[in-house]
Amino acid sequence: MPGRKERCPVLVETAFKLRYNPALDGLRGVAIVLVILSHAHAPLFDGAFFGVDLFFVLSGFLITSLLLMEYKAHERIDFWRFYRRRFLRLMPALALFLGVYCLAAPYLWPDLTDIYSDALVSILYLADYGIAFFDSPDTLLHMWSLSVEEHFYLIWPPLLVWLLRKAAPGRVWAPLLALWVLSTLWRIFWVQQGQQFYEIFFRFDTRASGLLAGALLAALMLERPLWIERLKSLRGYTMWFVLAVPLIMELKWDDHHAMLWGITVVECAAMVLLLAVQKPEGVIYEMLTGPILLKLGQLSYGIYLWHYPVVRYLRADYSWPVTVIGGLLISAALSALSFYTLERWALRYRDRSEKRASHLPAKRKEPQMREATQHS
Repeated sequence: MPGRKERCPVLVETAFKLRYNPALDGLRGVAIVLVILSHAHAPLFDGAFFGVDLFFVLSGFLITSLLLMEYKAHERIDFWRFYRRRFLRLMPALALFLGVYCLAAPYLWPDLTDIYSDALVSILYLADYGIAFFDSPDTLLHMWSLSVEEHFYLIWPPLLVWLLRKAAPGRVWAPLLALWVLSTLWRIFWVQQGQQFYEIFFRFDTRASGLLAGALLAALMLERPLWIERLKSLRGYTMWFVLAVPLIMELKWDDHHAMLWGITVVECAAMVLLLAVQKPEGVIYEMLTGPILLKLGQLSYGIYLWHYPVVRYLRADYSWPVTVIGGLLISAALSALSFYTLERWALRYRDRSEKRASHLPAKRKEPQMREATQHS
């Protein structure tokens, strides 16, 4: 893609790799702290469940950036390779967590009767619709967001290829913008229909807007339509989306304003933040690259997996500050143990097998893709 690098600084042209940006790990660190504050029932952070929307936008942005780069180079996407990489990145840690949960939960919560069924629904990535309509899983409530992202990973590569083939060259951002708007309107439609808050909150079809917002940003950064350049003069105004996020932390669970406009504000704020940290400079970049946030971001997927049972156990007997600090430390320790053993082994196995395949004369050499350590 000659000439694209200057126009799209987040992407590098060689070998389909995303240039490592530590601020993105810092953003994950912020998101995981917000999620723990929400589940610890910390006062003034009722709306901290919006942290998951930061994860959604970031995941949509990174995954779509990689897919667009692959398609631009070969006019195709290797679906099997994509799904295999996602499986080896996500499943080992999830299987380890669920295995430990099935062994430990009967001793921690002897009255629970749905431990194994909850684990089954979780490992099949059915928790989003399971919670929305069947109250399962209950003890693994946080699995819903992993299911939302997994459904996105399953349908997005072929859908994106179809959009790329139908859209005019350099204008795939247009149908992605339409999908984002339609997804937002779809969620608002169900609010207006009087559907229960939790039925809207947990479902893939009503929460896909964050992933599509990230996908839209990836396309805009690669294609750079003229109107994006004109919007640069309004950059100071867009920062108000970021400043609005702390204000909407007061939106409580069951408040439909969160579904009507709160999620959209957070998605816009996430896009503004992603744009703001593409160059390694500025106050926001420096804030997001602090050492603690970086480490939390690097371990955020594992922390997310482990935190909910830990927080649920602690909050039954301890105050919210103890629950937040203890939950964060214990989850980070368990995440590090998982990451530096099983997960690293799986990633090395994945990369070695791809390297061997790339040297087989009967197979076309495929580009390598750097995985961003993330909650999904």
